[in-house]
Amino acid sequence: MGFNCGIVGLPNVGKSTLFNALTATAAAQAANFPFCTIEPNVGRVAVPDERLSIISAIAKSAKIIPTQLEFVDIAGLVRGASKGEGLGNQFLANIREVDAIVHVLRCFEDGNVTHVEGSVDPIRDAETVETELMIADLESLERRADQTAKKAKSGDKDAKDLLTVLEPVLAALRDGKTARSVRPTDPALRKIFDGLQLLSSKPVLYACNVDEGSAATGNAFSAKVEERAKAENAASVVISAAIEAEVSQLEDAADQKEFLESLGLKETGLTQVIRAGYGLLDLITYFTAGPKEARAWTIMRGTKGPQAAAVIHTDFERGFIRAETIAYDDFVALKGEQGAKDAGKMRQEGKEYVVQDGDVLHFLFNV
Repeated sequence: MGFNCGIVGLPNVGKSTLFNALTATAAAQAANFPFCTIEPNVGRVAVPDERLSIISAIAKSAKIIPTQLEFVDIAGLVRGASKGEGLGNQFLANIREVDAIVHVLRCFEDGNVTHVEGSVDPIRDAETVETELMIADLESLERRADQTAKKAKSGDKDAKDLLTVLEPVLAALRDGKTARSVRPTDPALRKIFDGLQLLSSKPVLYACNVDEGSAATGNAFSAKVEERAKAENAASVVISAAIEAEVSQLEDAADQKEFLESLGLKETGLTQVIRAGYGLLDLITYFTAGPKEARAWTIMRGTKGPQAAAVIHTDFERGFIRAETIAYDDFVALKGEQGAKDAGKMRQEGKEYVVQDGDVLHFLFNV
């Protein structure tokens, strides 16, 4: 499993159309009225990675298993959601469960598609959603802060550590800033911060939904969003949900490529979202390969060997001995495992080894 992204935004910005296109399914009803997505629809898609196909060909694997990305299409939010307006409570509960937010912003004019605010303004829309998240966070933390402060005064160490995290977050929220803007750098405090599951702490990827004619270049609306994303250390991509819907109907890869090229596009919006999402969450991929299958696995950057092995099975971590490791470039250049062994490019790495993106690994363990 790669990572879990909640697709959010105001009603009628193209969330469900994008979800359907990305997951190539009609699971979510796309219609021109608010709240057409009542229950959060979940779709999983294979993460495209040409390295996996190359590794499979070299290893003569019978099967290819890519890692997966999960999208959750969450009900549209309206102003006042933090007070329960619209489907606010449900929206907030669903967004709390995801790893990152793909915030779809309408960046196109179309008189046939109504806008809940009456006009197209992606920056205003972004602020509307973000404000609701911050209000919800502020209310939950203010209730918690008083109780934590009392415990801290009595000498409770855990409460003191928690208060060290809560105070700067509360100050930021009261100042109109997101929780993620004050995420601690200290690993111990960051663990406490992440445990709070604050809505405004989620990494954000802005998906600028533009008209077909602007898909290759963006437009004035998407330019403003890109500027906002840079200012807050977020990410943004330009994507046309309408084009993605058409691409998803083409099963043949050659047909997809030809269609995209005719529009001046080099890749699908899905690929853009995955690349941006991986960067946002600081994820990397490692591979396993053999006659039966070649498979991709996703881990956080900085993960050590035993914890990387646990992604395959917890027994691998518990009984970890070492990891036979080949860098991707060496695996390809030397035509696989035997060639890497013969050239002395297969390394025996222990428990402290930090797995690198593209590593081809074989774990040795004993349970």
